[in-house]
Amino acid sequence: MASELDDLLRIARRAAAIAGEVIMPLYQSGLTVELKADRTPVTLAERRAEEAVRTFLEAECPSHGIIGEEFGEKAGDGRHRWILDPLDGTKSFIHQVPLFGTLVALERDGEPVVGVIACHAVGETAYAAKGGGAFINDHRVRVSSVTSLADATLSMTSYFRVEAMHPAGYHRLVEACGLSRAWGDCYGYLALAAGRIEVMLDPEMSLWDVAALWPVVTEAGGRLTTWEGDDRVGDSVIATNGLLHERVLSALRG
Repeated sequence: MASELDDLLRIARRAAAIAGEVIMPLYQSGLTVELKADRTPVTLAERRAEEAVRTFLEAECPSHGIIGEEFGEKAGDGRHRWILDPLDGTKSFIHQVPLFGTLVALERDGEPVVGVIACHAVGETAYAAKGGGAFINDHRVRVSSVTSLADATLSMTSYFRVEAMHPAGYHRLVEACGLSRAWGDCYGYLALAAGRIEVMLDPEMSLWDVAALWPVVTEAGGRLTTWEGDDRVGDSVIATNGLLHERVLSALRG
C-alpha cells in the first residue's frame, strides 16, 4: 500500500508542477481578470492550469474521478477521486502577492490520502501521503512544539471574514495569541506544517480548498478540524500544531 501511495504522490506532485508551468508565466506577465457570478475573481491562469492538470491525470489514472473548481466533476471508479484547486489565492495572484498556490489531493474511499500544496512563486511545495510524513522540497517537516497561545502565531486568510462571522471568538483568540498575521490561503497551511506558525483559520471553505491540506497538516503532526471541532474535511477549517487545538476551540467558542 505504501508503494502505491508513493506512486500516487509522485503523480500529484507532477500535476501540481504542471499547473505551475502554466500559472507562473501568466503571473509574471500580467493577465486579464474576470468575475464569477459570486463576484470572486477568476483568471485565465486558473482555467488553463486545471485543463492541463486534468489532461495529465486522465492519461496517468484513467479510471479515477476528477473534481475541480473550474470544470466540475468527471466520474471515475467510485474509489479514487482527484480534487483540484488550480489557483488557490486568486486575489493574491492578481495583486502580485506570491502567497497563492496549487492544491492537488487524491481521495480514496472518501478520505484524502495524498495532498500537495505548491506555492510556486515562493518556491516551496509541501506534500504528504497517508502514513509517510510531510515534506517541503524533499525535507521532512513537522509542526511546532509551542504549547502556549501567548507564544503562538495566528494567521488567517481574511481578518474581515473571520471577525464578521465570529466576532467574539475572533477578538478572544487574537488577544490570546502572541502574534497575528494574514499569511493567507494555502501558504498559511504550508507555514503551519513547517512549524512557522501555530494556528491557521478559514471559516468558509470548499472541498477543493481543504482536501489537499488534510494529509499535509496531519502528517506533519498537526490537527485539522471544522469550526465545530470535527476531525474531518468540511466546509470550514481550524488547523493547529495539535498541542493548541483545544485551547483555540475554547477561545473561539468562549
